[in-house]
Amino acid sequence: MVVIAVMYADAAGTRFDFDYYLSKHIPMVRERWSPMGLSNLTVLRGIPGPDGTAPTYTAVALLTFASMDRFKAAGEAHGKEVFADIPNFTDAKPIVQFNETP
Repeated sequence: MVVIAVMYADAAGTRFDFDYYLSKHIPMVRERWSPMGLSNLTVLRGIPGPDGTAPTYTAVALLTFASMDRFKAAGEAHGKEVFADIPNFTDAKPIVQFNETP
């Protein structure tokens, strides 16, 4: 299994519209990529730490696919549309990290 983490840094002055992200962007990702192998999508919202420090990331999306090939196929089919939607909810550049479950 591969888990793709898409992270948006919590930087001063950065815009992030969680309402749009949760009501439009995430449903679109699920709709386009679930038939192509997306088996799980978890959204995390960063919150301050116990000492009140700001979160490192405003949002993290964890997308699970059975294989990198399945993710690549989904990206080839709908990646342009998914990434073109990002400016609708943030001006932050997403940080993408590829992971595997041991």
